[in-house]
Parts: sequence; structure tokens; C-alpha cells
Amino acid sequence: MKKLFCLLLSAVMVVSLAACGNSGNGQQSQSGAGGSAGGGGASPADYGLTTELTSTEKITIRLAYDCSDVHPSHRAFVEKFQEPLEAISNGNITVELYPNSQLGSLAENLESMRIGDLEMSGLTDSTLAATIPEFNLVGLPFLWTSIDAAHSALDGDFGDYLNTLLNERVGIINFGYLDVGFRNITNSKRSISLPADLQGLKIRTMTNALHVEYFTALGAIPTPMAFGELFTALQQKTVDGQENPTAMIYNNAIYEAQSYMTVSEHVWTSTPFCIAADFYYGLPEDYQALIAEAAVQTVAYQRELITEQNSSLLSEIEAAGVEVTVLTAEEKAAFQKVAEDSVYITAAGAYGQELIDMAAAHNK
Repeated sequence: MKKLFCLLLSAVMVVSLAACGNSGNGQQSQSGAGGSAGGGGASPADYGLTTELTSTEKITIRLAYDCSDVHPSHRAFVEKFQEPLEAISNGNITVELYPNSQLGSLAENLESMRIGDLEMSGLTDSTLAATIPEFNLVGLPFLWTSIDAAHSALDGDFGDYLNTLLNERVGIINFGYLDVGFRNITNSKRSISLPADLQGLKIRTMTNALHVEYFTALGAIPTPMAFGELFTALQQKTVDGQENPTAMIYNNAIYEAQSYMTVSEHVWTSTPFCIAADFYYGLPEDYQALIAEAAVQTVAYQRELITEQNSSLLSEIEAAGVEVTVLTAEEKAAFQKVAEDSVYITAAGAYGQELIDMAAAHNK
């Protein structure tokens, strides 16, 4: 993201300077110094932004995602994206938020963006991997040793590589990688502290080929399904368990249908914050700059919120009656060994060891 932010900052400065003159449609700006188009709009500085607007075109941005309206991502979308864009543009930009898969599954959101029926979505690396297989590597088990390492890789060369593929192959721009976090295992059958404990358990996974292979190697029965179908599947015992970061488990009440949770941190998951390229490049340049700047700020804010929740909500889940097991370093090593003997071999053959090494190089 550092590279992206520098590029966006350059664009912002150019547009901000241009705002002192005529707008893209030839109209003079109606705002005073520090104001926005149309007069009466909030100052960008009120939201920690710098882009001044002169355009007055009315647009609507629909932003779809699968997390709930109490999840940190939703809060970040409201406070750092929706509210600033609407206020600074004096209502000329409308941002409609659709949490809880209201506009369909993430796979459907991706397809809608491709065909021009949806402007933005908080997708997942797993969803994008169905079209761009290299995104599977974001979820390679035990690839990163810390959140900082994952951020460094995705904000750096590894993320730049994936973002280029996304733009070139699908026509989608990624403003940055929102956090979902390290994933943990829950189930309704038994406590899990060793790979053998997963034997025969039906575990919902994301639609990531490497995840399916990994849980198969652990002895489980992986069952990929859309996140929106998960809670009902757990209630109806279609699956025994699932794996998600702590905040997702709590904010979506998954723990209510589970008896056991294992803090395994086996996979780190991200939510690329995406916009359809045709829509984005069809906007006035000052709108482009403001959207990009607000998106970068949204990513940074969401990461702060989700990191705090993934740390703090574990005690809430335990207090609700779920038996929580935190893997020791030795126990975690056993799960990692299964990954090294299975999916790492597959990933190297499919995507090249060099790409894996590029990501892993960010571990300290």
C-alpha cells in the first residue's frame, strides 16, 4: 500500500492544483478556499483528506460485502468512505452500502463488477482466486508469521504483483487489502489440539483449492460454501464446523452454533477493496483522486479496528460457553508440518517457488 499511497498522493496533488482553475466540464468552482464543489460541502480537511473537488456530476457508488453491519469493515466503510465522500461532494457522490451479502455472494459481486452492474465490493482473496489463481497464495497456510509480515507483503511487491493481474485480467482496481485476520477453527463435536482431532469432521472452508487440499490432508472433510450460507449449515448440522477470524466468528454469531474453538491461526485472509476499472476511469479526475484517497484511509482505519477486535473478542466467545483451545508453538508446528508436506508442494508447482518466496521474504 505504501507504493499505492505514493502514487495516489501524486495524483491528489495534481488534481488539487487543478481545482484552483476550471473543473473538467468547464465550470468554475463555486467553493471558497478549503471548500468543495457547489458550496456548503464539507472541507476535505475535516476528514483528514486533501483532495478538493470542482466537479458537480452526480454519481452513485454501490459497495457490497459479506460481513455484518457490526463488523469493523462496515464501520470503516461508513466513517472513512461513505460519510467523507458524500459530505465533501455536497451530496453529489452517493455511497450506498450493502452488508450481509444483500447484493448476492462475493462471487456474484465479482461477476457484477466485471459486467458493469456493480461499482465496488469488498471481495476476498479466495473469491478472486477463482478467476486469478495466484490469489490462492494469500491464503497459503502458515505463509506469514505475523500481521505485520502480511501487511508488508501485500502493501509491497507481492501485493503489487497481484493487483496488476487483477487489473489486467479482470478490469478491477484494488485500493488496498483490508484485514480479515488469522483464521481459527470452530466445531460442534470436540476439542481440537492436534491434526488427528480433525479426522472425519465436516469443515466449511472458503472456495480456495489450497484450503480444500490442506483440510483434506488434516483428515477433515472440507466443504466449500458461500459465507452467507454458513450459519444455517451449522445450525442444521450440514457441516460440523468452520474456520474464520475471531471477529467474524463473534460478529456473525457463529459461536452460537458451535461448542469448541481452536486458536490455530493457520491462514491469514484479506478483503481487497475493489472498484470496477471502467467505472472508475469514467469519473472526473478529482472524483477519482478523492475516492482513491478515501479508500486508502479506509484500509488503514479498518486494519486498526479489526486487529483490536480479533484480540479482544476471544474472551467474549469463551464467556458465551465455547471451550477455547489456544495452540502451543509445538502444537501449531504439527499443523504447519502437514501444510509443508501437502499444499506447499502443490503451490510451488502451480505458481512457482519464486512467488511464494516473494511473499515469505516479508517475515521477520
